[in-house]
Amino acid sequence: MKTIVGIQFKGGGRVYYFDPLNFDFKRGDYAIVETVRGLELGYVSIGNRMVEDDQLEHELKPVIRIATERDLKQEKKNNEQAKNSFEIFKKYVKEFGLAMKPLYCEYTIDSSKVIFYYSADDRIDFRDLLKVLAPEFKIRVELRQIGTREAARVIGGVGSCGRELCCKTHLSNFDFVTMKMAKEQGMALNTNKISGICDKLMCCIAYEHELYQELKKELPNVGQMVKTPSCECCKVVSVDYIKKLVRTSENASGALSIHKAEDVELIHFDAKLKDNAQVVASIDEEDNIVIEETIPSFHDLETKVLTKDKKTNNKSKNRHHQKKKQGITNDKTKN
Repeated sequence: MKTIVGIQFKGGGRVYYFDPLNFDFKRGDYAIVETVRGLELGYVSIGNRMVEDDQLEHELKPVIRIATERDLKQEKKNNEQAKNSFEIFKKYVKEFGLAMKPLYCEYTIDSSKVIFYYSADDRIDFRDLLKVLAPEFKIRVELRQIGTREAARVIGGVGSCGRELCCKTHLSNFDFVTMKMAKEQGMALNTNKISGICDKLMCCIAYEHELYQELKKELPNVGQMVKTPSCECCKVVSVDYIKKLVRTSENASGALSIHKAEDVELIHFDAKLKDNAQVVASIDEEDNIVIEETIPSFHDLETKVLTKDKKTNNKSKNRHHQKKKQGITNDKTKN
């Protein structure tokens, strides 16, 4: 068993774990730790707790000490100084005409280093800029390029839902988000509507994806035929997975109605295809087959499968028959 403590930094969101040594940390305390950026003041979001050794992915860095009142005052002073330093940084970026977007800056707790963060589409040669900044601040200066997601996490903001950004409050990692996830959740496939302030697909889409996968097992899919209290056979036109509501359209009148999930019964078609059914063909490239499936006339359904090879053979036979027929015609003409 190993004792750990969870600490968050200015950006919030992700929790980093350290070895508390002999210090007894509780949630709400502050600690001084060493990171890749240098000595930093961190907020204790998870107090001391025991975990199994196999749960640790790597060796934990030790906490330096519990933050004192002096450390907290120094942090406040650094934050005020960072505002002025950031304005100077933006001024020089504009003067040099660099294609970068300044985001924010921060000082280490001992004021031995200032770090400027920026975003850019490409790599930036800022060596000339550093030559000006170093004598300006008279301490070690670092420039770090970060993505727009990381910038949103640190700067913070309010999402389209009206709540504080997920990456700022509780998300510890940036998961991969796809348009397919948004489609499966019934969202409008408009990137402007489903993108966050970072111009990337909203993290909540991936965060909620597993929940929607579970809810979909309990509800019919759009396009399926169902039985409702008001209709013996209707088509599902939309599904509200969160409220568990199903909107259907009647075959005859086309009238729309909304039903609770428990009032909807999925219809399974076993009868043979009738004359008024519509046939739609599609190609499954992965399995190398051509599928001819029917759109039922609300009463029946039948599926036929033909291999591509079989269809190709039929075409070859037709061409051979046409050539043979053409040859007979030519012989008659010569005679």
